[in-house]
Amino acid sequence: MDFKLLVQKMLNKVLSLFLHLRNRHFFIFDIIVFSITPFLALMLLLDSNIALEPYISALAGTTILFLTVKLSLCWRFGFYRRYWRYASIEELIYIAKLITAGVVIQTLLFDVEESILLFAVDKLPQSLPLIDGLLSLSLIGVLRFSVRVTERISKRYKAGSKPQERVLIVGAGSAGVSLVQEMQRNPHLGFDPVAFIDDSPKKLNAQIMGISVVGDRHQIPDVVNSLHIRKAVIAMPTVAGGVIREIVDICKATGIQPSTLPGIHEILNGRVRVDSIRDVRIEDLLRREPVQIEIERVHQFLQGKKVLITGAGGSIGSELCRQIFKCQPAEMILIGHGENSVFNIQQELEQLVQVLKNDGKTQIHTPKVSNLIGDLRFQSRLEHAFERFQPEVIFHAAAHKHVPLMESNPPEAITNNVLGTKNLLQLALQYDVKHFVMISTDKAVNPTNIMGASKRVAEMLVLQAAKESGNSYVAVRFGNVLGSRGSVVPTFQKQIAAGGPVTVTHPDICRYFMTIPEAVQLVLQAAVLGRCGEVLMLNMGEPVKIVDLAKELIRLSGYEVNKDIDIVFTGLRPGEKLFEELFISGENYEPTQHEKLFVVKNASRIIPKNLAVIVEYLSEAAARNNADYIMYLLEQLVTGYKPKYLRNSLPGDASINSPVSSYRFFRYFYGNPSSKLLKTLSCKDLI
Repeated sequence: MDFKLLVQKMLNKVLSLFLHLRNRHFFIFDIIVFSITPFLALMLLLDSNIALEPYISALAGTTILFLTVKLSLCWRFGFYRRYWRYASIEELIYIAKLITAGVVIQTLLFDVEESILLFAVDKLPQSLPLIDGLLSLSLIGVLRFSVRVTERISKRYKAGSKPQERVLIVGAGSAGVSLVQEMQRNPHLGFDPVAFIDDSPKKLNAQIMGISVVGDRHQIPDVVNSLHIRKAVIAMPTVAGGVIREIVDICKATGIQPSTLPGIHEILNGRVRVDSIRDVRIEDLLRREPVQIEIERVHQFLQGKKVLITGAGGSIGSELCRQIFKCQPAEMILIGHGENSVFNIQQELEQLVQVLKNDGKTQIHTPKVSNLIGDLRFQSRLEHAFERFQPEVIFHAAAHKHVPLMESNPPEAITNNVLGTKNLLQLALQYDVKHFVMISTDKAVNPTNIMGASKRVAEMLVLQAAKESGNSYVAVRFGNVLGSRGSVVPTFQKQIAAGGPVTVTHPDICRYFMTIPEAVQLVLQAAVLGRCGEVLMLNMGEPVKIVDLAKELIRLSGYEVNKDIDIVFTGLRPGEKLFEELFISGENYEPTQHEKLFVVKNASRIIPKNLAVIVEYLSEAAARNNADYIMYLLEQLVTGYKPKYLRNSLPGDASINSPVSSYRFFRYFYGNPSSKLLKTLSCKDLI
């Protein structure tokens, strides 16, 4: 038989033997170890020239005593219920605690009278318990961790024939170190981390996990060439987007395509894993400093409560579900109209439960996750949900958000964004829900489109409900969210994939952007800080030119702007602004305890008195699919909204501020002065 093959078979058998060791085997090994450590300790303490005969009887009794003490402690504190294949520093600390307790007890027993112990311990050195403990800790630790070491050797041995990709880790912080640990534990994944890059001078030339920190970001080209690097992973989930952008440019100039870990709030349960590595996205380049929220206050606010999330399958709604889940509510009720999206987020949460169980975190309360497929426009379906689940906190994220689509479909914007919110609020008041948070938009500020105007009306309904109930009902405004379904990014990506051109409406058009996790974290903070009848506005930072966003996406895709992929300007669409505004005339913005949140204290004092009446009119107009009348009513209700009517033939002096003109206007569009709606309204209501 070939000698090499024989060695391989023997090695396989040895590895297999170690990997199949169980606690019953370790129990036998421990008896042997604990039986010989007193003898070894005595040999170390005595000069080899001194005879052992005078100590034999005392040593025998001490060995039995020490063996009984240590085995009793190990059995009592679950030492033989541990799974040693994944032993880590926690297990080593655990062993040290048990042995230390054993040393203390053994030392105390050394002071017990000979008549009680039946043998003379005074003949033995007083330091024997300590040396015995140190030897026991060393031998037991080596035995337990041999399983972990053997498993790693086995994995490396099996992966030896597979090609390993030489990886440069950019960032020698906790995320980078965790990533290297994961790669070393799983060599079969094909990653071979060979060096760290870090900007901290203190870490230069340091050895971490057996890998050197070889320089800062500016030395990436030299390191890549000298160490034959094939892949770079940016392991800095907390740095700002400008740093990521610079590192990406350096890597690309060097000829390697960088990957990255997601932002810190996107990493599942705070764990860094190899399967978290992904391509650099536009969100990474625009990432701001991590949001610091009052985690304890948010946790206390949601813990043990029944939380209802509308639009739970959407981009904002699903992230709300993920972050609320971590706050350990009693139950989460996911409401959505799209069955597939609700199914996906429910499956994700159930997988998270399994991750927690696999990590041994069974002590963490996992909320009950319920779902309800339904449309907010159907009051009876919503009423069934409230009667069944009795929610205590509501996060209302369901809405139509696409500006061009709502501009051409005004009835749908009204029925979903306005009437859906109205139905939800009516039931929240009926069931005395104490906390209601509506996700609004900066497009509700001086809106130029149907979508923004409909969201502004929804805000008014929330503020009105807050006045009626005195409960903590608030609206939270923020701008565009990168990665959401309504974002421009997916459109640009499709255009790039098709070979271009990338279409931008105007060279000067700007928008405020946030990442989904950042926006949701601030929404949760706003839920804690918000009081009755307030509007909160997220600090969106600096606006970003859409054309610059398009250029970054083209470069990220590996192309050159206007060489491989062209950018074409198409002109502003109906209802589209060049710049988003942040303030409504008459609103007083004040800072909150959180630097990235502003509050409108007087928001509920600028609600039109005839809000309920006009919303009834809007409902009637939407039911009749009359877009002109919808726009007219929104113009009367929403400050700053100046629509372009579809018919351009309104009655001469139509104004909702007089009952006669309102009657004329309704008759003009519907030709039926005996409408059911008008029968229920008096002239006083219309003023």
